[in-house]
Amino acid sequence: MSEAIVEVRGNRKERVGVVVSDVQDKTIVVKVDRRTPHPLYQKIVKVRKKFTAHDEKNEAKKGDTVRIVETRPLSRSKRWRLVEIISRAAQE
Repeated sequence: MSEAIVEVRGNRKERVGVVVSDVQDKTIVVKVDRRTPHPLYQKIVKVRKKFTAHDEKNEAKKGDTVRIVETRPLSRSKRWRLVEIISRAAQE
């Protein structure tokens, strides 16, 4: 009777976006686009937001599409961390 004990964490928010900056050490800035209805006029509008995320191995580069997940505060502005790189940017 050896059952694997699975550590369950709460529901963490996930976002998919594009890296717009990778200049800082172990930090990336990810732009996330979403479509939402305008509160008054109900027209679908694009909403963009930039998230600062932790990239431990400095592997994400500008233009990459990445998945980030919510985590504990890592610094004044970082509350997200890189989970995976979905697609790489085209190399010039």
